[in-house]
Amino acid sequence: MSIRPLFAALAVLALAGCAADPAPNEQIRLTEQALEQAKAVGATTDEVPELKLAEDKFKRAKGNMADQSFKNARMRAEQAELDARLAEARVLTLKSEEQLNVLNTRITRLRKQLGDAQ
Repeated sequence: MSIRPLFAALAVLALAGCAADPAPNEQIRLTEQALEQAKAVGATTDEVPELKLAEDKFKRAKGNMADQSFKNARMRAEQAELDARLAEARVLTLKSEEQLNVLNTRITRLRKQLGDAQ
């Protein structure tokens, strides 16, 4: 047997070994962190629908992990992470808008006071 067919056979075996999806443990960890972070800034499933979506997708991802359907688990966990990050961004945006409104009210009040003082 020459070297060339042996190398080709080894290459095929190596590719076949890489075809199986590994468990997306790191993605699961990242998704858990994103969910925790969204909740830490005040996101709730009642007020932020994206958080509910994220939690539902994450439950399905964990189910896929249990079934060893790692490709589906990775995909759902990635989607859940993005939904959780969107939920966090929505909460932070709302808080920023509220703070901006408070500041604008104060500025208007100060301008009025300064105008009345002159």
